[in-house]
Amino acid sequence: MQRRKLGNEGLEVSAIGLGTMMMPDNDESVRTIRGALDLGVTMFDTADLYGEFSLGKFGGNEKLVGRALKGRRDEAVIATKFGITHGQGPKGDPAYIKKSVDASLYSLGLDYIDLYYQHRPDPDTPIEETIGTLADLVKQGKIRYIGLSEAPADIIRRAHAVHPITAVETEYSLWSREVEDEILLALKELDIGLVPYSPLGRGFLTGQIKKFEDLPEDDYRRHFPRFQGENFVKNVEVVSLIVKMAAQKGCTPAQLSLAWLLGQGEQIVPIPGTKRLERVQENIGALQVTLTADDLAEIERISPKGVAAGSRFGNF
Repeated sequence: MQRRKLGNEGLEVSAIGLGTMMMPDNDESVRTIRGALDLGVTMFDTADLYGEFSLGKFGGNEKLVGRALKGRRDEAVIATKFGITHGQGPKGDPAYIKKSVDASLYSLGLDYIDLYYQHRPDPDTPIEETIGTLADLVKQGKIRYIGLSEAPADIIRRAHAVHPITAVETEYSLWSREVEDEILLALKELDIGLVPYSPLGRGFLTGQIKKFEDLPEDDYRRHFPRFQGENFVKNVEVVSLIVKMAAQKGCTPAQLSLAWLLGQGEQIVPIPGTKRLERVQENIGALQVTLTADDLAEIERISPKGVAAGSRFGNF
């Protein structure tokens, strides 16, 4: 397993991590998490909000991750997030943070969290105050590294001026390249890692979704604009070109998409989410895919910035 550094404070993780957001709380998920660790994956991403959304559950995913990694804590880098509660806006005030970190430590069954993200910036609390509180948690040993999620470049710069930010998590893929406008440049300048979530376009870039009916009736993606109506039809057409190119390269569309993403910077560690161990194995295979200058030019031609029809988020 190739490894990559996030930030300049000493954190090193597997080049590809595992997102656990959509994992149901069952034995198969535990086997997948443990199997990923056996394969060399060390980066595991969760949040205090995550749960079995299709069942109307918010929270609980941290307990799943903690249970799966019990007894192997030293092999794993566990990242979690605070700052969003179901039905409420982002929070980042000191009292809320202190309460949240203790709750996450309890749910995960840990005495410290490796990487602790603010899930979304709090418009009512200056980022300097939020980061100052997190810096105190570093001193107390409750967390090791500080991260931000879905934060704009100006917030990242202000936060980093208070305490080194190790990583920023945001959506980034061939499907969603908005991060290239300002954020990616700021991260490279400040030596901060980038952890892309949904690096496979919420499954679209795997080539497995060919019609709307392929999505289960309780699938949250049915609410996202890119999976609806004319947007869906247009997006399938683009994915078909990626599928064709992947076949020519002798890899899967997912591996091609991840290889492209890994090539966008040395401190980029995507965290594709999956419930199945065979998908983890497939995703790791992206590390063996070499893209030539001609390949990159062809990818740019068939999937340029802004190619996806529809916005990223819906009313979910």
